[in-house]
Amino acid sequence: MGEKDSDEHGLNQIAGYLLWNAEIEQARRQAAAFTSCLPWLTTAQREDVERVYIADRLAVSQAMLERIRARVIELREEYSRRYVYLQRRCVAAAVGCSAVVVGIAAAVVLGHG
Repeated sequence: MGEKDSDEHGLNQIAGYLLWNAEIEQARRQAAAFTSCLPWLTTAQREDVERVYIADRLAVSQAMLERIRARVIELREEYSRRYVYLQRRCVAAAVGCSAVVVGIAAAVVLGHG
């Protein structure tokens, strides 16, 4: 892995860390908002509900991220295959066009010679 790839990987890790921590904080805020609608809970009950809410929310988020990651990998593979196919077609077309140009040039030169 080159230095540029290493830097990019490091930046992606930092971005992922920051995004996940933002998700955790959002889950905490939503858990607190949810339990604030349940004023009859004791402090211990409120803490338990918030803990379960946060854990559930983060499990759902993690599952969603795993599905997205799997789809990104599928798309990357699909687009890589398409790119190789199109690249081969372009090379074949360029070779074909070059052959036609060379043939026409040879016909012109031989026709005038």
